Amino acid sequence: MDIERLLARQFPFLTSEGFIETSPASAQYNCIAWAAGQTDEWWWPLPVGAYSWPAGVPRSETLTAFLLAFQSLGYLQCDDEKLEPTFERIALFVADGKPTHAARQLADGSWTSKLGRWIDISHSLRALVGPTYGEVAALMKRPRIAPGAWNELNG
Repeated sequence: MDIERLLARQFPFLTSEGFIETSPASAQYNCIAWAAGQTDEWWWPLPVGAYSWPAGVPRSETLTAFLLAFQSLGYLQCDDEKLEPTFERIALFVADGKPTHAARQLADGSWTSKLGRWIDISHSLRALVGPTYGEVAALMKRPRIAPGAWNELNG
């Protein structure tokens, strides 16, 4: 099965909403790391040693833990997805009460996601709503800064 049919099956709105492949498949990082600006590791709150996770943040698969993880990077919850040139946003998805995905808003207002071990895409926020990732459960924003600067500032 080709990737487009597989994606259409996993994400019912992806085809109608449209998407652009922006990077090839990679097992180096996942959507949570991608939303956090990391491309060299997987982020997930499993027991220590299995995957990377921000220090001091509970390692539990709860929305609260994911909110705290992104708060450690300077994000605060916000009410909408509107584009503000001086802020960058992330969206956290939840299905059946558990976090499933994170997407990051780009400077042009579109969103970017890493689809598991698959490709990275640019898309609308609605494009990934459905049985695989569930619904957007939280939006967060922080002032837009240079890539990697939060790591240097919080070193």
